[in-house]
Amino acid sequence: MSLSMSRAEREEFLAGLHVGVLAVASPDDRGPLAAPVWYTYRPGGTVNVSTGHGTRKALAIAAAGRFSLCAQDERPPYKYVTVEGPAVLEEATDAYIAANPGGAQVMIRMTPEHWLSRAYSDG
Repeated sequence: MSLSMSRAEREEFLAGLHVGVLAVASPDDRGPLAAPVWYTYRPGGTVNVSTGHGTRKALAIAAAGRFSLCAQDERPPYKYVTVEGPAVLEEATDAYIAANPGGAQVMIRMTPEHWLSRAYSDG
């Protein structure tokens, strides 16, 4: 029995409400950055994350040109989806995001290229 999800299953799972863990190579002498983030995704689309313009996340993604995101459900039966791909940073134009306290925001859009998924059964 395969533990991998089908394309439709993994896209549906990723589109659900989860806190994702974003991971990106660091452009300095520090280790890779891993941080919890809220994200949005629609099947067949991009993974979208908003953050402050000068944050370590934004700077690292701009330097690396890509990032990974892992979303999980730790409740039995345990499931997770990890996706990785190239990313672009855009100035936030959405009124809600642009009005976010803490300064200028950027929208980071990642095009999924590589997927890894697991869905464990109750049995």
